[in-house]
Amino acid sequence: MGNKHVDAGQGSAAGPEESAEPGSSLPGSRQARQLRFSTNGIAAANRLDLWEHHNARALIPLDIRTMDESPLEAREVSLGYGSLRFAGVTGSAQIVERNERFIRRNPTDAIAVFFTLQGEALFYHRDGHESVKPGQAIIADADLPFMRGFSRGLKEMVLTIPRDAYMELSGGQPLLKPRVLDFNHGAASNQQLRALARLVSDTLAGQGASGRPACPEGSALELLGHLIAGGHSGSGVGHLATARSYIEDNLCDPELGAPRIAAGIGISERHLSRIFAEAGEPPGSYIRERRLELARDLLSDPARHATPVGAIADQVGFASQGYFARAFKARFGSSPLALRRQALQGPAR
Repeated sequence: MGNKHVDAGQGSAAGPEESAEPGSSLPGSRQARQLRFSTNGIAAANRLDLWEHHNARALIPLDIRTMDESPLEAREVSLGYGSLRFAGVTGSAQIVERNERFIRRNPTDAIAVFFTLQGEALFYHRDGHESVKPGQAIIADADLPFMRGFSRGLKEMVLTIPRDAYMELSGGQPLLKPRVLDFNHGAASNQQLRALARLVSDTLAGQGASGRPACPEGSALELLGHLIAGGHSGSGVGHLATARSYIEDNLCDPELGAPRIAAGIGISERHLSRIFAEAGEPPGSYIRERRLELARDLLSDPARHATPVGAIADQVGFASQGYFARAFKARFGSSPLALRRQALQGPAR
């Protein structure tokens, strides 16, 4: 295994950067506490110790080792919203561990959700082990012993919540064994987990779900409660986020409508209509708005300048080019062709 050693006087300025996240100041939202880390510019001998220090401060304390003598490569951005932590992590081959002795010294009282994006991860726990592939997530209590191995490196997202919050969401049922669920495997996907993965991704990208402002802390807890309940209970906020995630996945399908959305996320059409009404926008209007926004982006893309407007209308799910043109002008104040010409010409000088 790689050695961990810090040379005096080296790497002392290479710690994580902290800043307030630029973003929404909507009621109920919070400014994020942001921490960034990169091994770029850090002496190879210091990287493991500084990587451990960053994770202990920004996410979860870990005992980290490299697989060989190759210098560690790692990057992470983490956002703290209240008691929740959102993180995006990439790194070279490594092993991370929390054994019983380490946990006694470094308790977290947290539940962690690890979303694997690239690189298969082996997760060893006291009852066995799990192989977590890209498109899968593992949910585990960070204060129960585990070891994770990334033989080919990793790219993942992480969400942590206090155990007390999890216990409240679960009705007092502790998480005694890790759970592995799909969030990106088509029909096998858990829709609530898929919506949660989208929320984490959008939060790290600095935008609300589907490009709209959101309160990441509250929405994440709602979706986790929805996930723990198996999608059969929970508030309208959790159902709404799941429905919007389902719409994003199927936005360009012209057959997408309330019946299919309701069936896809396991609720009645009546309940679907009610939760969208509470949000101030019927499902059909929301779908049309998202399609028009996508069409605007495609029309503004120089790489698609030769694609006919009718083809773009079809690509984003409009069955009628005439209806698309009217809806587009009503929404953006100009025709699709006029917007394309303006976008390709650039700002007036």
